[in-house]
Amino acid sequence: MTSPHYDRLVESISARTARVGVIGLGYVGLPLAIAVARSGFPVTGFDIDPAKIVALDARRSYIEAVSDEALEREVAGGRFRSTTDFSELALCDVIVICVPTPLTKHRDPDLSFVENTSSSIAACLRQGQLVVLESTTYPGTTDGIVRTILEETGLKSGTDFFIGFSPEREDPGNRAFETVSIPKVVAGDGPLAAALMERFYAAVVKTVVPVSSNATAEAVKLTENIFRAVNIALVNELKVVYEAMGIDIWEVIEAAKTKPFGYMPFYPGPGLGGHCIPIDPFYLTWKSREYELPTRFIELAGEINSAMPRHVVMRLAEALDRRQGKALSRSHVLVIGLAYKKNVPDIRESPSLRLMELIEERGGKAAFYDPHVEEIPSTREHMGLKGRRSIAFDEETIRRFDAVLVATDHDAVDYTSLSGWASLIVDTRNVFARLGLTAEHIVKA
Repeated sequence: MTSPHYDRLVESISARTARVGVIGLGYVGLPLAIAVARSGFPVTGFDIDPAKIVALDARRSYIEAVSDEALEREVAGGRFRSTTDFSELALCDVIVICVPTPLTKHRDPDLSFVENTSSSIAACLRQGQLVVLESTTYPGTTDGIVRTILEETGLKSGTDFFIGFSPEREDPGNRAFETVSIPKVVAGDGPLAAALMERFYAAVVKTVVPVSSNATAEAVKLTENIFRAVNIALVNELKVVYEAMGIDIWEVIEAAKTKPFGYMPFYPGPGLGGHCIPIDPFYLTWKSREYELPTRFIELAGEINSAMPRHVVMRLAEALDRRQGKALSRSHVLVIGLAYKKNVPDIRESPSLRLMELIEERGGKAAFYDPHVEEIPSTREHMGLKGRRSIAFDEETIRRFDAVLVATDHDAVDYTSLSGWASLIVDTRNVFARLGLTAEHIVKA
């Protein structure tokens, strides 16, 4: 049996007259909002940061995945607008939550953004709305926290309003995929919510993958990122072991991936960064305590990946001593790449920040060059680096450094010139070997 609220929502979604509100206009929310608008829905974007609204009103995108031209088309077409006024949520038929879910300093889930956003929605909640959580979290959050807060209004999920979960799958910098081409996992609290979730997302993306419950959909996202975290930890550990044996892990991986079955390549690095892989696995670790179950693989992977910046700095110190006869404590080191991954400006959880701190903890001086990041903004864990600016990339400047540490292999960096200008290069990404630039002063870490 359906309800009149469900029937009206089905009708408005099918006709694309349903007004959609997207809360959180960051790396997930803004691309989603523009994709929904492009599919024909009227969209209102909500954010607590007035600077974002000012930029969007001026039709300037601050997210690489959304061009100024794409933003301009949806704004000019009357399909997208943005605001800091959360009272306008009352006008929305579909509300999608795309807010951060970080960890506390004790590595416990910080769901304050989800809870505060749910409270803002509850203040405006009315019958006939579909509320969707996309923020990554542990199984049980959508039904146990979001639904609980919304039902404190006296309205009931599945009857008066509907609630679902669909994990975000954005991959910043990957131009092979965009929001509409990435398959979308969806679930709902009950059959009516599940049907609405399928209908709404099918109008926006090419492929919808329904699963049986919100908790299952939440587990899908964690599984995807735990899989990556564990396998990256494996190759990071193999890198350290093979280094001791005089074997190049990169050469091993290149040969291993020629096997057409039973192997998938993962690559080592200076540590994990971004808003997913360093954080999401610990959501399951935390939740598993409720069931008195250990998560040994996940915790071990976290230990290995977290240890990589120290390993890299140790290798840097060894290279300086062996090849320059100079202690790290008396050295000036240039870190190439501040962003956590290539070709994006995103520095969230970037290991480069930790590398700079470790260099300076050992008495050295650290600077950075990144073609995508001009200045280090305020961060919760690296306040001492705030305000430092990317150096000029030229021969005179580069030659002043005792060593160059490649932490992020942006395509926009001139590695050929860098190899000629730098007296010592420590490469954590194998970028020089990939480009055929091998020399005695280039070492891997």
